[in-house]
Amino acid sequence: MSKTGPKKSSTAQQRILITQPRPETDKSPYFELERKYPVKLDFCSFIKLEGIPAKDFRKQKIELAQYSGIIFTSRNAIDHFFRMVEEMKATISPDTKYFCITEAVALYLQKFILYRKRKVFFGNDGSNKSMLEVIQKQKANVKFLYVCSENQQDNEIVNGLKNIGCDFSLAFMYRSVPADVKALLTETPYDLICFFTPSGVLSLFDNIPKFKQDELLLGAFGNNTIKAMEERGLNVQIKAPQPKAPSMVAALDQYLASKKR
Repeated sequence: MSKTGPKKSSTAQQRILITQPRPETDKSPYFELERKYPVKLDFCSFIKLEGIPAKDFRKQKIELAQYSGIIFTSRNAIDHFFRMVEEMKATISPDTKYFCITEAVALYLQKFILYRKRKVFFGNDGSNKSMLEVIQKQKANVKFLYVCSENQQDNEIVNGLKNIGCDFSLAFMYRSVPADVKALLTETPYDLICFFTPSGVLSLFDNIPKFKQDELLLGAFGNNTIKAMEERGLNVQIKAPQPKAPSMVAALDQYLASKKR
């Protein structure tokens, strides 16, 4: 089987599956790709997140109020951090600094804090490297807490924090589990599927244990995701972030532009 689903009819339009939830706004740059190229984008998260209860979190022996810098790489991390703050009845200092992977994630903090009265920082291109550069400039006298999934922490960030000499701890506040996407994968003929986490790759094989790539194109965001795919014997044709493609949207834009030539 050359595609994940049944045989396609002859058409110039490519069908791409983004293994993340559909963007909440039509202003997402993903939809610009549909306007520029003959493609149809589908969105479906391959993982579900389960919050770790406060009674289990206490076993990590982390006192939230002791940390003066909080690291977020997703909106989910923000949701679960403030959920845990409420469940633990913790008091967070108004001087706490927040370090986010992108401006969009940083702006999401407005749901929980008075954004302008807090110290919020984010990388300039959505990469781990740019966020770590910001953290390095602010690391003096800051004790960092990296809020992440129990089974999905980014080793690139962990190693980066170690390399720049940060005082930090990992806080596991949620975990990812595979979503049921078998019907989608077996019934829809995709040309390209883009993955963003190792957990998403695990979900692919949880849904289709004997998955064969064949002619299907695959994209991956992040070194950990690429590694997880290659360890499964998959060939990753589209990779991000790259110097000229800091996001998956940019990587897809480059790929689709090359197909038009």
